[in-house]
This record gives sequence, structure tokens and C-alpha cells, in this order.
Amino acid sequence: MRTDVEIQQDVLAQLRGEPALNASKIDVSVSHGVVTLTGEVDSYYKKMAGMEAIKVISGVRAIADDVHVGSYGGDSRTDTEIAEAAATALSMHQDIDERKIRIAVDEGMVTLEGSVTWNFQRRAAAELIKGLKGIRGINNYIRVRPDVPSEGIRERIRESLRRNVRLNADRIIVEVTGGKVVIRGAVSSLSEGEDVEHAAWSAPGVVEVDNKLVIEEEGDGN
Repeated sequence: MRTDVEIQQDVLAQLRGEPALNASKIDVSVSHGVVTLTGEVDSYYKKMAGMEAIKVISGVRAIADDVHVGSYGGDSRTDTEIAEAAATALSMHQDIDERKIRIAVDEGMVTLEGSVTWNFQRRAAAELIKGLKGIRGINNYIRVRPDVPSEGIRERIRESLRRNVRLNADRIIVEVTGGKVVIRGAVSSLSEGEDVEHAAWSAPGVVEVDNKLVIEEEGDGN
């Protein structure tokens, strides 16, 4: 079992190696494997980059992100300008019908609502706008419509898990009821857990994923 000090040192090193970040503006504390990030960055993209950078670190059980998104040097956008930029970004994606997605912006916080057929479209909508200037956060309330029958969903997920060289698919249990998927079992990091969840969401017809995975470090023997 890794100590909190060891995890903290690895997190700090990982953040320093992330080119998008100014790691000196982010403080890191660790308690029982839970990492808390505090500080300030100048874009939502950088805030998310910090989160993504440390998910692969062994021993990290969870991340509390208290990093604030500020604007430096008076470089900011109005909510109207952000909304217009977000709408333009969505309209450029060939697999997203922007007419079915509603955008609301309040003090830099963007809320997305509407419905899509696949979860990759839901994820892509947020990815497309997270790098826009002035955004302080994103609430993604876009729903996935259950348009696809549930037959074969479990096998599609199992096939996706087996193709991922980072995962031991035999340690993952997949249960499907209608469009709801429950995933159980053990992974060795938050990043691997996200791989499993992504595989579940990538199957057609999935409208909800309940992630009950546990993180077990290699060598735990469980």
C-alpha cells in the first residue's frame, strides 16, 4: 500500500510535467489516497488537464478538485459571447445536431441540455467547448435516448473490454437491464476505471452506467 506522501510526490511530479499547466499555482494534499487540488488556473481546459493528468497514478482512490478558474489580465468574455462561441463549436461537429442541444451560460458556467442517440455525442459536445475562452465550468445534462434494443448490449461491452490491453476483462462483471448497465469488479487505477466505464457507454442503447468498480493496487492479492 502506497503512503499519502508517496502519492503526493507523484501527483506533484505529474502536474509539473503537464505542459498546459502552471503547476506552481496548484496545491496538492492527500489523505488516505484521496487527492485534493486547490489553487487557480486561467481556463477550464487547464483545470480539466490537471484532473486528467493524475488519474493514472497508482494509489489515487479519488480526486477532489477545488481549483478555481479565474481570468488574468482582464481577458474575459461575456456570457453572450461564450454562448455564441459554444453554438458555433457544436455546429462544426458532423455527428452532432446542434438544433437538439440547448446552451445556457451564467457567469461563465455553461449548461448543456437536450438529447442525442449515442453517448459519444454527449461527451463530444462537452469536449468541443471545454477549451473556449471564458468558460468556468460545464454542466452536461444532455440525455442519451434509449432508441436501441437491449439485446447484445452486454456482449458488445465485453468485446470492448477484451480489446483494451490495459484491462483484465476477467475481473470485470457487466450486468445489463434494459438500457442500464452496472459494472463491478476491480481495476488498478482511476484511469482504468474510466476505460471500463467508457466501454460501457460506447455500446448502443446504453442510457445509464452505474460504476461500482473498486480500485485495488497491484499486489493486493484480491
